[in-house]
Amino acid sequence: MNGVHDMGGQQGFGPVHVEKNEPLFHADWESRAMAVTVAMGASGQWNIDLSRSARESLPPAVYLSSSYYEIWIRALEQLMLARGMVTQAELVSGQMTQAPVKVNRVLTRDTVDAALKAGSPTERPIDQAALFKVGQQVRARNMHPQGHTRLPRYVRGHTGTVVRVHGGHVFPDGHTLRATPPFNVPVQWLYTVVFKGTTLWGEQSDTSVEVTVDAWESYLEAVA
Repeated sequence: MNGVHDMGGQQGFGPVHVEKNEPLFHADWESRAMAVTVAMGASGQWNIDLSRSARESLPPAVYLSSSYYEIWIRALEQLMLARGMVTQAELVSGQMTQAPVKVNRVLTRDTVDAALKAGSPTERPIDQAALFKVGQQVRARNMHPQGHTRLPRYVRGHTGTVVRVHGGHVFPDGHTLRATPPFNVPVQWLYTVVFKGTTLWGEQSDTSVEVTVDAWESYLEAVA
């Protein structure tokens, strides 16, 4: 969906400040927020694209006023509320008052290292042939879907060049069609497309700037 989270290429947010020797976490609660989010994600009650969609669906004022890990926690609360895994009263009190919901998997101390190492690969077999090839000019579709998408708004309608074909991968837009398991897992060809800065932002843009986007096949159309 279009929202404040999709702020790439927009003006008005100021420069990106790079913090020298930035720590992994800026406060103790941030490491706990990451641990809880990863543990709950491993439970199998939702997938990575549903978790991304939950973050993107936060009210604009909440999203813009929240830090990185605050956004994670706020989205996790919504995911758990929607599945009856927690109540609003429990979130307010910080105390469990209802019996826990049974989940598909439990991430334990003994399994966490292997689970993180394995990750969640998205590559899948695909039967149909790829529509595009390396070196081909393509245009990002000017689309505005109601649900989750990984196509940045600022490249839509613009022309770029395919520089890599990755094979078949889980299509994120379709991965959010079911809120609970079993999830729909449509597969599409995935490409890396390079866009020139002058194509995206006009002749006044830095001519050395290029933007690389990983784009699924339905995001693209051939340039005649």
